[in-house]
Amino acid sequence: MATNEAKTGPDTEALFTQLAEPFGPSEIKWRVTHTTHDGTRGAVIAFADPRAYTDRLNQLFTPSGWTRNYDVTTVSAVSRQKRDKLIQTGKVLVTCTLTIVRLGTHSGSGEQWADEQNAMTSAEAQAFKRAASCFGLGRYLYNLPEAWVDLDCQGKPTRLPALPNWALPKANSATGKTNPACGPRPPEVQRGPIDQRITGKIEGFRRILGDPIYGEILWRVARTRKANAIPNAQLQATVAEAMERASRGIRKAQSLAESIGDTQFVSVLDRLHIGSMTTISNLEALKHLVSELEGLAGQPAA
Repeated sequence: MATNEAKTGPDTEALFTQLAEPFGPSEIKWRVTHTTHDGTRGAVIAFADPRAYTDRLNQLFTPSGWTRNYDVTTVSAVSRQKRDKLIQTGKVLVTCTLTIVRLGTHSGSGEQWADEQNAMTSAEAQAFKRAASCFGLGRYLYNLPEAWVDLDCQGKPTRLPALPNWALPKANSATGKTNPACGPRPPEVQRGPIDQRITGKIEGFRRILGDPIYGEILWRVARTRKANAIPNAQLQATVAEAMERASRGIRKAQSLAESIGDTQFVSVLDRLHIGSMTTISNLEALKHLVSELEGLAGQPAA
């Protein structure tokens, strides 16, 4: 969120444009988010190391032209399922406030399980990058859809997806350097025939997932708020697959809720600040809910 207002003008607009310039391909890394049941294929998303963000800020504003401050809190006595075992752990919660001379101040938040390796570093990096994205820095990475690739026996991609042209820095043919006046361009989505049956199928997921998760998937995958605005059948199918994965999470949560009983289930919902199964705020909250329920379902009856 913004905490102070910067004056706008040609110079500041140019700085915002330079901040929004994509990183070089060598600075982009890929993370496996989920896999098929047999582990041979996985979905990967793109991200950049925090050093790429600090390098850009130092290049444009010098190290003395920007600052960041962290506010750290912890949550203890939290149960989670990890490698089929219920463990007692906690969470590290970090808020990063990023101030850039002439452009203002924004903040972002990050979190990580306390038992994970480098939990503090991960939460700080997440908070810093989210604050930076409010200025446009690295924000284009959110427009890159997940891609499915083959995985090796260690669960690592055997090949990496190619970045689209709009996610590459604009090269200046005369100097070989990036042109700071050129910011990232949104992907040009090809419009084509759509399948009305898939539109109806997608719209049917709203009742199962609830408005927040339904809207999140539509926006993350297709950059739209309405099922009938998805521009082509291929993207429709991708959205439907994502909706189906999320609905499996909902069904799993419902099944686990039945196994632990209403009292414990309501207690979990209260602890996670979830009003009902159709008001879960996002996919990450659904993931946390399933994890909590799995932990309780794995405990012996009292």
